[in-house]
Amino acid sequence: MKDIKDSKSESPKPIRKILNKKTPPKPPKFNIMWLYGILVLAFLLASTLLGGNSIKPITFQRVDAQMIKQHDVDKIIAYKSGDLVMAEVYLKKASLSKAEYADASKDKNMLNTTTSTGPQYIFTDASYESLKQSVAVAQKDFPESEKISVQFEQGRESILSNWLVQGIIMVILFAAVWIFIMRRMSGGAGGGPGGQIFNIGKSKATLFDKEAQVTVTFNDVAGLEEAKQEVMEIVDFLKNPKKYTNLGGKIPKGALLVGSPGTGKTLLAKAVAGEAHVPFFSLSGSDFVEMFVGVGASRVRDLFRQAKDKAPCIIFIDEIDAIGRARGKNNIVGGNDERENTLNQLLVEMDGFGTDSGIIILAATNRPDVLDSALLRPGRFDRQVSIDKPDLIGREQIFKVHLKPIKLSDNVDAKKLSAQTPGFAGAEIANVCNEAALIAARKNKEAVDMSDFQDAIDRVIGGLEKKNTLISPEEKRVVAYHEAGHAIAGWFLEHTDPLVKVSIVPRGVAALGYAQYLPNERFLVAKEELIDDMILSMGGRVAEDITFGKITTGALSDLERITRLAYGMVKIYGMNDKVGNVSFYDPQGENQFSKPYSDSTAELIDSEVRKLIDEVYAKTKELLIKHRDGLELIAAKLLEKEVLFQADLEELLGKRPFEHRTAYDKFVNGEPALIPDNNAIPDSLIKPELSNMEEQGPETTITK
Repeated sequence: MKDIKDSKSESPKPIRKILNKKTPPKPPKFNIMWLYGILVLAFLLASTLLGGNSIKPITFQRVDAQMIKQHDVDKIIAYKSGDLVMAEVYLKKASLSKAEYADASKDKNMLNTTTSTGPQYIFTDASYESLKQSVAVAQKDFPESEKISVQFEQGRESILSNWLVQGIIMVILFAAVWIFIMRRMSGGAGGGPGGQIFNIGKSKATLFDKEAQVTVTFNDVAGLEEAKQEVMEIVDFLKNPKKYTNLGGKIPKGALLVGSPGTGKTLLAKAVAGEAHVPFFSLSGSDFVEMFVGVGASRVRDLFRQAKDKAPCIIFIDEIDAIGRARGKNNIVGGNDERENTLNQLLVEMDGFGTDSGIIILAATNRPDVLDSALLRPGRFDRQVSIDKPDLIGREQIFKVHLKPIKLSDNVDAKKLSAQTPGFAGAEIANVCNEAALIAARKNKEAVDMSDFQDAIDRVIGGLEKKNTLISPEEKRVVAYHEAGHAIAGWFLEHTDPLVKVSIVPRGVAALGYAQYLPNERFLVAKEELIDDMILSMGGRVAEDITFGKITTGALSDLERITRLAYGMVKIYGMNDKVGNVSFYDPQGENQFSKPYSDSTAELIDSEVRKLIDEVYAKTKELLIKHRDGLELIAAKLLEKEVLFQADLEELLGKRPFEHRTAYDKFVNGEPALIPDNNAIPDSLIKPELSNMEEQGPETTITK
C-alpha cells in the first residue's frame, strides 16, 4: 500500500554537486584475517624456538661405561648454566644406528650454532675442571690419537635457554592473545553497539532520526482511513503537545495495532516514523529473545534508557506477541521462563514506579487474544487500533496506489478489481498487481489489460495453473460433474453468492477444478444463508453420487467446510432447537484438554450435527435431480471448453431466478457501500470464495 513518488519532482542540482565533488581515495580496508595469520605464525615460531623434543639427560656413569669406552663419542661441549656446568655429548654418525642409542635425540637443536646435528645427550657436573678430570680418567688407557677433549664455550648461556625466561615469554604471548580476543568479543576498544559477548544485553533497536529519516508518509497508506486517524492524533500529540495539555489532557503512552497479516500494520508504523519527525526506535519482539538468562530484560532496560535520552520519541515493537504472551500458561514446572522475565521488565518500563514521560510506544500483532492482560490495560497501551481487511472502497483505493507504476490498458477498472477480490488484504492486492504485470510481460504485451488481472486473481486464489498435469478421461468427467453440481446449486439457491467462473483446469496443490463466486460484503449471516452455503458445498459430492453411483475423495475440502459450518451453527451460534441458545465458543483455546459441557451434551451436539448434514444432503440431492438437465449441459460444456463464465451459464440455464442485486452491482453504479459491523462472524465460519475439487488423497486441500 505504499505510494510510488514521482521522480520528476526531485531537483537534480544536489545530485550534480555530489557527482562533481571529488572524494578522497579510501584507504585499504583492514582485514582481520591478517592479524589471525600473524598470531598463528607467532605461535609456530614460539613452539619451534622453545618447544620440540628436549635433549635426553643422562648420568656421567653411562657416558663413561657405554659411550667413551666403546669409542662412540665424537666430542663433548661444555658451557656454564647457573652454578653448574652443562655438558653436551655428540655421538659419531656411525654410532647413532646402534640399538643402545635408540633414546638419543634425533631433532635439530636450533640453539646450538657449532654443529648441524646433535647433541644427543646432556649431563651436568660441578665445574669445568671436575668435568675435564672425569673425562681424562675415563680414557686414560686410550692412545693419544683416539682421546677426545672437552671444549668449553664462553657466553654460550643465552636468554632463551633459561626456562624461567621462556615461561615468562609464553605467558606474555598468551596474555596478548587473550586481550585481543576479549576486545573483539566486547565490540572493540570503544565498546560500540553490536559487540558479541559483553554487549549481548544491548538493545537491537534500529534508530531513525534526522540522519536516517523514513520517507513513508500517511499519503502512502490507502484503505485504512479510521486507523490513520487514530495514529495521526498521536503524531499531532508530539508536534503540538500544548494543544492537549492546556486542557488537562495527557499524551497517550501507547497504541496497539491489531489486524490480520498483510493489512498494513508495519506500513502504518513507517508512516508514523516519517510524519512525526522525532527519533523512532524500531525492533521486533523476537529481538528480546535470547538463550542466555536475563538478556531479554537487559535489552528492554537498555532500549528505554536510550529512548529517555532521545525523548520525546517513539518505540515501535513489531510482533509483540513474541514476548507479550499471557503469563502462567503452559509453564514447565521448575523451569525459568526467560520470556516472562522480559515481559515483566517491559511492563515496569512502560508504566512502572519511576517511568518518565515523553516516550510513546507503538506495537503490532495479529494475535491479540494471546497477549497478557496487564500489557493491554490503559496506562500501557491506551489505545487499540483495529486494522481490518479493507472493504470495497478501501480495496479500490489500494488498487489505485499499486496500479500507478504499471502500464495499463484502457479497460482496467479499479472498481471492478476491488469487487472481484473480496476479503483481500493490502499485501494480497499488491501481489495481484505484480502478478498481472508479470503475466503481461510473459505474453509480450505492451500494457496490462483486464484479462491479465483475471489470471492474476486466479493465480492468487487457486494457485498456479498446471497445464502438464495428466488426467485420465474418466477422472476429467468426474471433475466436470463435480463442478457442475456446485454451479447448479449456486445458481438455483436464493441466498448463495452469484457464480463468476467454473473451471476444470488443474491449479495449485493437486486441485483439479474450482468454482469462483462473487461474495456480498455481508457481516451478519442468517441461518437460512448458512444452510444454503452448506447445500452449495455439498453439490459436488451429490453430483458424483447421482451421476456415477459412487463417490470419490474429491469432496474433501467441501466436507471439511460443511462440518465446520454445522458445528458452528449447533455449538457456537445457538441455531439448534435441542441444544438451545448456548455457545461454547473458545477463542483463546482454554478448553483444549477439557470440554465445557457434559458427555451427554457432546453426544447431543454430534447427533444434531449429523442430522443437519443429512438434511442438507437430502435437499441437495432433490435440487440436483430437479435440474438434472442443466447438470448434464454444464458438465458437457466444461468438458468442451474447460472454463465457463457467468454469461455461459446464463446461455445454458437462463437468467438466475432471483432479483436481488449484489454489492458489486451497487458499488459499480455508485450507490452507497455497506457500513462495516464490528460484530462480524469469524473468518473461519464465513464461506470461502472457492469450492475446490481435490484429487485422490486426504492431505490435498485448498481453501481461500
